[in-house]
Amino acid sequence: MSLANGDSARYFAAAQEGRLVFQTCADCGAVQHPPRHHCATCWEANLSFEPSSGKGTVESFTIVRRAPLPAYRDKVPYVVASILVEEGPRMIATLTGADALDVAIGDTVTVAFEANVNGDTLPVFARA
Repeated sequence: MSLANGDSARYFAAAQEGRLVFQTCADCGAVQHPPRHHCATCWEANLSFEPSSGKGTVESFTIVRRAPLPAYRDKVPYVVASILVEEGPRMIATLTGADALDVAIGDTVTVAFEANVNGDTLPVFARA
């Protein structure tokens, strides 16, 4: 079952291609995530998907040491972080890489892409 819906199909298609995109409102310039049918700032529906630099900063994180589902049993421990992306949105994403468990608040990260347990390609981040 795909995570994509009518509002997010272009976001997930870009992720499948290894690109991080965010919706930008043509009326007020707001950049938003997750994708929605309308701008969360001005409520207009004049939105387009624009490329992201893929760079961000770790705002907060937690280390998951107990798998929430059997499918994640082989992945623990892993880091889930709140990332403030350069363009403004915050994303909750997995932090990957050999040094992921050494994460600290304020670390610079860059986007990467991985398939989740259902086969959807999702953005993840790695310490820069």
